[in-house]
Amino acid sequence: MPFRLLSIPAAALVFFAVAAVEAQTDSAPYTNAQRETADRLIDRALEDDTAWDILESLTTEVGPRLAGSEAEARARDWAARKMKALDFKNVRIETFELPYWSRTRESAEIVAPFAQPLAVAALGGSVATPEGGVEGEIARFETLQDLIDAPMEGLEGKIVFVDEIMTRTQDGSGYGAAVAKRSGAAREAGRRGAAAALIRSVGTDSHRLPHTGMMRYAEGMTPVPAAALSNPDADQLARALRLADGPVRVRLDIGVETRERAISGNVIGEIPGRTDEIIVIGGHLDSWDLGTGAVDDGAGVAVTMAAAKLIDDLTGKPKRTIRVVLWGAEEVGLVGARAYAEAHESELDRHVLASESDFGAGRVWRFQSRFGEAALPKAAAIARVLRRLGVGPGDNNAFGGPDVGPLRAAGVPVFTLAQDGWDYFDLHHTADDTLDKVEPEALKQNVAAWAATVYLASEMEGGFRDHATEGSAAGASR
Repeated sequence: MPFRLLSIPAAALVFFAVAAVEAQTDSAPYTNAQRETADRLIDRALEDDTAWDILESLTTEVGPRLAGSEAEARARDWAARKMKALDFKNVRIETFELPYWSRTRESAEIVAPFAQPLAVAALGGSVATPEGGVEGEIARFETLQDLIDAPMEGLEGKIVFVDEIMTRTQDGSGYGAAVAKRSGAAREAGRRGAAAALIRSVGTDSHRLPHTGMMRYAEGMTPVPAAALSNPDADQLARALRLADGPVRVRLDIGVETRERAISGNVIGEIPGRTDEIIVIGGHLDSWDLGTGAVDDGAGVAVTMAAAKLIDDLTGKPKRTIRVVLWGAEEVGLVGARAYAEAHESELDRHVLASESDFGAGRVWRFQSRFGEAALPKAAAIARVLRRLGVGPGDNNAFGGPDVGPLRAAGVPVFTLAQDGWDYFDLHHTADDTLDKVEPEALKQNVAAWAATVYLASEMEGGFRDHATEGSAAGASR
């Protein structure tokens, strides 16, 4: 059942709810003992190395985990073993099929007038070039919209270059606009008979490390090879175009391996509760193949596993079951997210809350909810507990994370523990996504915020949808 959002600014309502809880602590939706337990969880998490140990193990013993690959299969086996070793219950792997894509070669170079190599990464899903690559004159467009607005004639045989820059922001809001060119450039190039498409990487760094990522062709349009230039190489190509007396020609060479069917899967483990209600948390297990997936999304895997383990160790059996889902095949189109929602459709009414950690390993700075209006005091109460971690209250428009999107669409309330993403898109989908970029103390702060939030959500009476008591009947002891 979908939950109703607020008719007045949500941030204001959450603010007033926080103020109300602070003014009248007796109205808080948790007991003093539960508040003390949440504080003890925070204290313990800030001294605990479990998340780091999990992340170190995953990124070292498995490494890159491309969806549908043998490495992703090893990651599933690793995750099941790790969950069992941490005493999770009902550990299982739920497999599904998907198409497979991987790169086999990629290179680019300016061939005239200023011959030199360019740092490039094939975009996920790209078709291959002919053997030996394609060569063509560069046609530069400052933005994707400029390409969309361009005439349908005049680009035949050329290589389209979309040079749109991504804006750096703390909350990652610059990504939504910038990422459109990842599919859009190839689609528009194909419509106009171009030979290939290049884009400036969807990222904010200044290193010669291009950002990959999934792209898709439009139905009925000619697919053309597509790749991302590192940001410095995009700058270099733009300068070459400015300084050249005539056309600039580039050669692009991409090789790919594809299969119609491959296996991926979601790995699930639980901290069983006293009722049959379920709180889903987790991260995605797959990664792109260029780095070791420490930031995207090994950190999310580690944080949520460690938080659930901490609740189990410190509090015993929670009221609601805490289900940790490590989704497969997120990077190639949320395939695991849809598979989970379909496989568990019959029990979604017992999913009282869901969230995914999938924005790196920066410190949590904001708590956002997406609850029914009657449950807003619960959001305010959780936000109050998190203040000691430097986490402020946010609005009631939480996203919840990519892999909980199908659950959110089905009416499951979600929350977001928003991380500081100022440098996230320096690393995202690059060879620089490695363990050394993760700050251990920030990882602990994440675990503390997740453990306190999930514990309180587990113990609070009533649900988080339109009606504060919705779902409580489903909480009869098993």
